Amino acid sequence: MDNIISSDMSVFFSAAICTLPMAVVAWGVTKFWTTLIETIGRNPQANKELSAYAWVGFATIEAIALYCLAVAMAMLFK
Repeated sequence: MDNIISSDMSVFFSAAICTLPMAVVAWGVTKFWTTLIETIGRNPQANKELSAYAWVGFATIEAIALYCLAVAMAMLFK
């Protein structure tokens, strides 16, 4: 019985560790949009050029969080 409890505890701990990068992703998204707004504020003509790159960059950063969440869910509900 002790093995089952320690095994479950290690799964929960591992899933919690997998979700820690989401905090870094939140910081990255905030920094990304802040820099984008600042850049467009300094050079409004670059808005059209930067918009396409902005959404691709945002999707890439956000994908990291989704992968971390998927790994954590896979650990919990195997």
